[in-house]
Amino acid sequence: MMSRSRTWLLGLLGLAVVTTAGPVAAQSRAALHVPIEYYKLPNGLKVVMSRDATVPTAVVAVYYNIGFRNEPRSRTGFAHLFEHLMFQGSQNLGKMEFIRLVEQNGGLLNGSTRFDFTNYYQVVPSHAVRRILWGEADRMRGLAIDTANVNNQRDVVKNEVRVNVINQPYGGFPWIDLPVAANTNWYNAHNFYGDMSDLDSASMKDAASFFKTYYAPNNAVLVVSGDIDVNATKAWVAEYFSKIPPATLPPKPDLTEPRQTAEKRVTRIDSLATRPAIGLGYHVPERFTPEWYAFGLLDQLLAQGRDSRFYQELVQKRGLTGGIDAGINFGLGSQFDYQGPMLYEIQAFHDADKSQEAMVAGFDAAIEPLRTTPVDQATLDRALVKLRSSLYAEMEQFAGFGRANLLAAFALFDDDPERINQLEQGFAKVTPALLQRTAQEYLRPTNRTIVFIVPAAKAAAQSTR
Repeated sequence: MMSRSRTWLLGLLGLAVVTTAGPVAAQSRAALHVPIEYYKLPNGLKVVMSRDATVPTAVVAVYYNIGFRNEPRSRTGFAHLFEHLMFQGSQNLGKMEFIRLVEQNGGLLNGSTRFDFTNYYQVVPSHAVRRILWGEADRMRGLAIDTANVNNQRDVVKNEVRVNVINQPYGGFPWIDLPVAANTNWYNAHNFYGDMSDLDSASMKDAASFFKTYYAPNNAVLVVSGDIDVNATKAWVAEYFSKIPPATLPPKPDLTEPRQTAEKRVTRIDSLATRPAIGLGYHVPERFTPEWYAFGLLDQLLAQGRDSRFYQELVQKRGLTGGIDAGINFGLGSQFDYQGPMLYEIQAFHDADKSQEAMVAGFDAAIEPLRTTPVDQATLDRALVKLRSSLYAEMEQFAGFGRANLLAAFALFDDDPERINQLEQGFAKVTPALLQRTAQEYLRPTNRTIVFIVPAAKAAAQSTR
């Protein structure tokens, strides 16, 4: 989804942990400690170094603070378009040569467009870090923007919209459907893939202006993690990136959303769908508040694993569906790598003989006990164990990229990559009472939006009755 897949290889980077005395369910636990060196170049580029010599590989990642949520109103789809253009050549690298540079050095790479950023990252053998830094700096310094590249990649993006959304069963569900329906602020509610008219109107001048404005060092963070020589890497970063000029950045858009006070319901007829589906979206608390930490644990209790309340209620007990998927920032990241307002999204596919109201009643039956009665400490402790396991797995994913991803997000959005080492402490402070208060406010029916996907055949059959 909005990304370029490459060959998967290399092993996982390890995570450093240190033992502390804090009890969880009467057990000692290890506290995550990621080594971090954080600084900024004079041109505003944020730089994060994190050494881990577990395996002889390294991650190089560049994140730009422009995603499909904060792109300009008249330029929907531009953030995604530039994800593609960044592989079309730069001052010293021809078309697709950056990809060949990485792969010929035994590495893998990817890029993606998300709510609040566009990222480019490589996992390479440690000895290749210098040349990858040079390549990333070459792209940041000057992209090859010409009419042929813009026209070609615009057509590629438009075709991706057709393949992944327009002509795909359940296309855009729930990751486009729910934000569009649930949010009132245009920035949070527009079609993230881009309107065809905006993409059609994209000129070379528009593209050059977009690049100059948003692909500047003072709108970016560079993360280098893994088996690196920190001092040598800092010297290479200064050599290749320090002379790239900063840009005058436009004011950041207002992304705030009003408190939702009434349930919203939307039905979409899908001509390609074979089974009905339901998606629920709840607005979540602001990042790093006590309630935000509590909501992460509510997700563990409700949706993660076969012991979760959704699975037990809707699958095991009521037989309404074969499974439920859910999460904060579902499908486009995790609870940790976004900045603005966010939804907790839940999706399930079900047979035509299971009614919409039966599905909603099943979800309510799983949620309501959390709103009416505090959980016991043992239940909360189990959720904490599951969350820690999930967090560690996220950091280790994709040959160590997961850790670089969180470091980049916290540096880009909060100017504080050390937040990665504070997450466990925040979750550990959650009490049963806080968990209940959070469920009462944020899992209330009036804070949710429901999208029903109805196959065209079923809709036609219903209309003839």
